Amino acid sequence: MDTAHLIKQKEDENILYVLHRHWFTFLPTLVTISFLFAVPFGLYILLSNLFPALLLNQVVYTFLVLAGSTYFLALLLLLFTKFNEFYLDVWIVTDKRIIDVEQWTLFSRTISELDLFRIQDVTVDTIGFFPTVLKYGTVSIKTASDNIGIVFYDVADANPIRQRLIELSEKDRRKEQGLGIDDI
Repeated sequence: MDTAHLIKQKEDENILYVLHRHWFTFLPTLVTISFLFAVPFGLYILLSNLFPALLLNQVVYTFLVLAGSTYFLALLLLLFTKFNEFYLDVWIVTDKRIIDVEQWTLFSRTISELDLFRIQDVTVDTIGFFPTVLKYGTVSIKTASDNIGIVFYDVADANPIRQRLIELSEKDRRKEQGLGIDDI
C-alpha cells in the first residue's frame, strides 16, 4: 500500500515503520467464512438424501439456486469487507510523528496523528498462546491528555516497536526542547 496518498510528509520527515495487523489475526475470520461457505453444500446433501423429490420440483430447485447464489454473494461481500478492514488499518511511524489510519467499514476511515514528543507512556499487551508464540501484540501509546492516544492492534514484533517508540520520543522531546544529546 502506497502511504503517500494517506499522509503529507513534513519537511525532512522519514517513514520508519508502516505497520499492519499480524496475518494470524485474520485467520479466525477466514476459517469462519470458509465454514459458512460449506454450509449450503451440506444442506444440499442433506436435502437430496432426506427429500429427493423436493429437488426434482423445478420451482423449488430454482428458488434454492437463487437463494444459494444470494448467500454466496453475501459471504463474498462479507469477506471483502472484513479483509479491507484488516488490511487498510495501518499505522505509520515517522521520525517526527505517528499516523493512525483506521478503516471502520467500506466507506468509513479515520486518520489521526500524534507528535512523538507528546508520548508519555508506551505499553505492550501480549495476551494468549498464539500472540506469545507468534510474537505479536497490542501497543498502546498514551499522552498526558486523557482523550489522545493511539493503539496499534495486533502488530508483529510489538516489544521492539515499543522500545523504538520510546527512543524516538526521547529524541524528539530533546529536539523540541532545544537540547542536544550532550545536554542530558
